Amino acid sequence: MLTVHHLNNSRSQRVLWLLEELGVPYEVKRYERDPKTMLAPPELRAVHPLGKSPVITDDGQTIAESGAIVEYLVEKYGQGRFAPAQGTPERLRYTYWLHYAEGSAMPPLLLKLIAGRIASAPMPFFAKPIARKIAATLQTGFVDPQLKLHFGYIEKELTKSPWFAGNEFTAADVQMSFPLEAATARGGMAWPAVTAFLQRIHARPAYQRALERGGEYGIVGGG
Repeated sequence: MLTVHHLNNSRSQRVLWLLEELGVPYEVKRYERDPKTMLAPPELRAVHPLGKSPVITDDGQTIAESGAIVEYLVEKYGQGRFAPAQGTPERLRYTYWLHYAEGSAMPPLLLKLIAGRIASAPMPFFAKPIARKIAATLQTGFVDPQLKLHFGYIEKELTKSPWFAGNEFTAADVQMSFPLEAATARGGMAWPAVTAFLQRIHARPAYQRALERGGEYGIVGGG
């Protein structure tokens, strides 16, 4: 049976969601973050050398990276669902957003998280002003403008259609869910179309079932 190696409060939650949408039987093997470092436990390296999540094992194969997992699951189990037909404009949009999620949307969000941790990290008192200045410069000079640019763009695109690939829900919406939930959870977001998109996905029965299977997913609580 397909196994999802699931790390709490992580990208692997959307893999559970997609499996629920597909109706594929699966097992969940849980891993918990280190409460101090918030990093994945070393046990995940026994599954994949990078020790990161999401990772799935299926038919003797180990597959990592959210986008690769989503493509694999839709191709193998989708039966024509959750991806537009090849050669259509919707398919091009689908492919674009499937890769945009991690390639473009997540990097500034990660930098925002790092800047916040630098500013609050324990260090000698004489170093704190320097570290806070570096973090503030990074955030105001680069991170915040990038987030405004990207999420303004996403907001505009979501006013054109309810879903990222058009009028039909696809796996691209599953893939895009994590950066939008992460951005909303970390505050500073006030985009009506993004908010409406999150409300739509949170109301889906498969999304709710995935939450029950995956357990704690604190990122949802922020928005």
